[in-house]
Amino acid sequence: MLTLEERFERVKDLRPIDDVFFEVLADDIDVCQEILRTLMENDELIVNDVIVQSSERNLYGRSVRLDALCTLGDGTKCNIEVQRSDNDDHLKRARYNASVITSRETDVGEKFENIPELYIIYISEFDIFKLDRTTYHIEKVIRETGTLVDDGVHEIFVNTAVKDGTQISELMDCMTQTEVKNERFPHLSDRVSFLKSDEGGVNVMCDVMEKYMAQSRAEGEAKGRAEGEAKEKIAAVINMLTLNIDEASVKKLYPNEFEEGKKLYLKKLNQE
Repeated sequence: MLTLEERFERVKDLRPIDDVFFEVLADDIDVCQEILRTLMENDELIVNDVIVQSSERNLYGRSVRLDALCTLGDGTKCNIEVQRSDNDDHLKRARYNASVITSRETDVGEKFENIPELYIIYISEFDIFKLDRTTYHIEKVIRETGTLVDDGVHEIFVNTAVKDGTQISELMDCMTQTEVKNERFPHLSDRVSFLKSDEGGVNVMCDVMEKYMAQSRAEGEAKGRAEGEAKEKIAAVINMLTLNIDEASVKKLYPNEFEEGKKLYLKKLNQE
């Protein structure tokens, strides 16, 4: 059990762009509304609801990353995702998330005209397109005419790497700070302060972190057990082939491990 001092120490270096911190930070309608009003450049935008990954109301499980799935006043869905690592195909990740959300938020048999509008907001610590812009709006166009086609899915990629002097860039700068004190973003500033300076906020933050740590440990242990079982089965395949048991019988017993076991058996045979 961590002491209160240790808990404060654990959260002191977290920043809004860090996955778990953003998730807890965004579990607040006013914070999400402030962020979306800035990124979507609409001061009248209203957020009615927010669901984050760890929320009990998250019905998606782990099929899609929900840093913050917001429902706007007009029913539009906005999924905000923060991304620090540049080790994925980000465009396809955004496409996948959009498809899962659209499917989950649409009833079977629903008329396509009633499918909700969806915004994918992708905040990264790097310039994905390397075109030296803070903000990129991705929309479908007819190539031959340049005409915009509105299918209800809109993507906005923003990054903290490029400083262009805009209000969006100022918000992105706040995302990389361990302390946020910006009068332009009072809700974000207050929420960061609460989660890092108030005992109640720090406890909330640490509880979520410990939940994810336990989840990661369990997954790691399960993976280790699965890998151990696979190795044991491959070893059994090798032993059976060494004893000249017919391949068809071995393959029937270990269909998933047979090819790998046979390959290692033949390699061992050649070395002898």
